[in-house]
Amino acid sequence: MREKAGFAYIMASGRNGTIYVGATSNLAARAYQHRNGLVEGFTKKYGCKLLVWYEAHDTIEDARQRELRLKKWNRLWKLSEIERLNPDWTDLYEALA
Repeated sequence: MREKAGFAYIMASGRNGTIYVGATSNLAARAYQHRNGLVEGFTKKYGCKLLVWYEAHDTIEDARQRELRLKKWNRLWKLSEIERLNPDWTDLYEALA
C-alpha cells in the first residue's frame, strides 16, 4: 500500500449486505477497530466487518471530501464501485498487514 495521508473506505457486513462509508488517516487501525467491534455505532450494530473498498488520498481532507461525496451516492452506485475494484467482495484487510 502506498504511503498516503488519508483513505476513504467502505466496510460491509457481507456481499450486497449493509455497507458503511468512512474516512481515516490510518486504514489498518481503523479497519481493525471495525472488525473487532471496538467502534460503537453503526458498524458494530450492523456487523460491517469486511473492508471491501478503499481509496488512498494525499491528504485526510481529500479523503473526507471523497467520503462525503460517496455518502451522497445511491446504494446501487456504491455497490457498483465496490464490484468494479473488488468483484468478489474479498476482505481487503489482510492485504494491509
